Amino acid sequence: MARALSVEGLRLHYAAKRGVVRAVDGVSLELERGELLAVVGESGSGKSSLGYAIAKLLPENTVLYDGRVVLYDDGREFAVSDMGEEELRREIRWRRMAMVFQASMNSLDPVSKIGDTMLRFLRIHRRISKEEGLELAAEALKSVGLPEAVLDLYPFELSGGMKQRVAIALALMLRPTLVILDEPTSALDVITQANILSLLRDLKGGAAMILITHDIALASEIADRIAVMYAGRIVEEGPADELLERPLHPYTAALLAATPSLRGEKKLSFIPGQVPSLMNPPPGCRFHPRCPLAHDVCRREEPPMVEAAPRRRYSCWLAKGGA
Repeated sequence: MARALSVEGLRLHYAAKRGVVRAVDGVSLELERGELLAVVGESGSGKSSLGYAIAKLLPENTVLYDGRVVLYDDGREFAVSDMGEEELRREIRWRRMAMVFQASMNSLDPVSKIGDTMLRFLRIHRRISKEEGLELAAEALKSVGLPEAVLDLYPFELSGGMKQRVAIALALMLRPTLVILDEPTSALDVITQANILSLLRDLKGGAAMILITHDIALASEIADRIAVMYAGRIVEEGPADELLERPLHPYTAALLAATPSLRGEKKLSFIPGQVPSLMNPPPGCRFHPRCPLAHDVCRREEPPMVEAAPRRRYSCWLAKGGA
């Protein structure tokens, strides 16, 4: 497959009342065209901030943004991390990289028909006639399983699942190389969640996708690869089936042990303690205060990222017997 995205040493820190939040603190990853990567972890791990950092959608209180983000499209390399706001709007956002935000279904204009909203969106990025624009909008709706008749409806006439499908259709309209989906099913009921998951499964193979979720069970249903995030860093990454079958990092193992099985075949455990503060993370391995396998070196030194196999890596002192 062709490479779609490269992220190297990405950091995003922002100011808060009590200090600096190290939301993303040295993340590297790669993504291929047509691949779906799920970024999983507990609330407060920095997952959503990673999505914003990749898209360079930075909060006003940002105090540090560095590292390198490169998007590959049309045989060209786009250094997203080096671009200014005007160039990002012209070359990247929605055209080559799109984002479906948390609860984005609630951002639809309540007093505009869906067709008018989609047409306005298209005209921001292209010179296009109304007829051609509505035709493209109808195609986008069809791609997410919605009929053309939805163009003539208002948001209040749609269910939550239908509105979320419209939000995904908007993200796909300009056929971007990369789509970042931040908790796209979090505000939906279980049946609607399953329908959105089925939709994303059907859409795989086109754009590369990053799915940000706290639900590792959901990720297991759809992801090609999974990256596990903890306290601003990736602690394990690999093909979904391998990572779920044989977790290498203690945090990944703990997450899986705390995830219920649909068949109720296992006894659930819980992860003791709390996710550490991103303003004052612990030294060494950031998981060591909660890790049952922690040794002295884990408390003192940050573990290296070890490649266990091609595209299979984890960050733990147990990897080399260092503990």
